[in-house]
Amino acid sequence: MRVLLTVILVAAAGWSGYWYVGKTGVTRGFERWFAARRAEGWVAETSALATRGYPNRFDTSFADLELADPETGLAWEAPLFQILALSYKPNHVIAVWPERQLVATPLEKYRVESADMRASVVTGASIRLPLERLTLTAEELAITALSTDQPVRAQALRLAADRVPVHPAAYRLGFAADGLMPAFDWRVRLDPSGRLPERLDALSADLTITFDKPWDRSAIEVARPQPQQIDIRLAEARWGQLELQAAGAVTVDAQGYPEGEITIKARNWRDILQMAVASGTLGERLAGTLEEGLSLLAQMAGNPRTLDIPLNFRGGRVRLGPVPIGPAPVLRLR
Repeated sequence: MRVLLTVILVAAAGWSGYWYVGKTGVTRGFERWFAARRAEGWVAETSALATRGYPNRFDTSFADLELADPETGLAWEAPLFQILALSYKPNHVIAVWPERQLVATPLEKYRVESADMRASVVTGASIRLPLERLTLTAEELAITALSTDQPVRAQALRLAADRVPVHPAAYRLGFAADGLMPAFDWRVRLDPSGRLPERLDALSADLTITFDKPWDRSAIEVARPQPQQIDIRLAEARWGQLELQAAGAVTVDAQGYPEGEITIKARNWRDILQMAVASGTLGERLAGTLEEGLSLLAQMAGNPRTLDIPLNFRGGRVRLGPVPIGPAPVLRLR
C-alpha cells in the first residue's frame, strides 16, 4: 500500500511538473510572438495574457486584444479571445471569439457580433503548425459596416477546411450560411418592389483551392498563401424565385487573374440581371447588351427563364457565353 501511494504521489508530482513547464512554455511562446510582431511594426497588444487549465488543459486567454498589420491594413480588436487545448494533444485547439469584435480593412471597419463563434483547428506536428483541418461555426451572426450601420445577418454560418492528402497546399472547403439576411439598404436597392423574402433560402459552396504554399504560421507572420487553382464542385444561392448555381475550374496566374471556365445556371435570370444593375455591378448599357444576347441563347435552349451558360476567363477579361462583360477580378489575398 505504501509503495502504491508513493507511485501515485510521484506520478502526480511528475504530471504537475509537466503541466507547469508546458503552461510556462505556452505563455512565453505567445509573449515572444507578440514581441516579434511589434518588432516588425505591427500593433500587437493585450492587457492580460494568462494560461490556466490544470491538470489536463492549456487554456490561454487574451484580454483587450489588438492586432494590426501595417502592410495589409488589416486590424482586429477583441475584448477577450481564448485558445483552448488539451495538455496531451496541443496540436488540436479550440479558438473562442467574444460576442462582439471589430475588424478593419483598408476600405471599411466592421462590427462583428455573434451568440457563439468558435473554431476547431488541427495542425501538423511541426513548429510551422501547418493546417490539417479546420471547422468554424457562428450562431446569430451580424456583420455591420460602421459607415452604414446596416448589418448583414445569418442564423448560422459553417466553414470547414480539410487539407487534401496528396498535396500539402490544397484544401477542400465547404461553406454554408443559414437564414442569411442582406443589409436592409442593400436589399431595398436590389429589390425596390419588395418581392423577395428578407432571407436567402440557401447559400453554400463546395470547392477545392490549391495555394502556392500551405497555410501555417507564416500565413499570419509573413504573407498569405495565394490561390493557384480553384475547382468549384458546386456553389449555390437561392433567394425566393431566383436561383444561381456555378461549377467549374480556373487557374490563377502570378498577377491574380483567373483563366478557365465556370458553368453558370440561372433561373429567372432577367431578374438577376436587373439586380446586378441595381447594385452597380453592371452598367445599364452592358446589361442591355447581355439581355439581348442571353435571350437568344435561352430561347435556343428551349427555356427562356433559365440559362445554362459558360463564364469564360481569358487574358484578364470575362465573357458570359459570347458576350464580353469586362475585366476579370484579381484573386489576391491581402
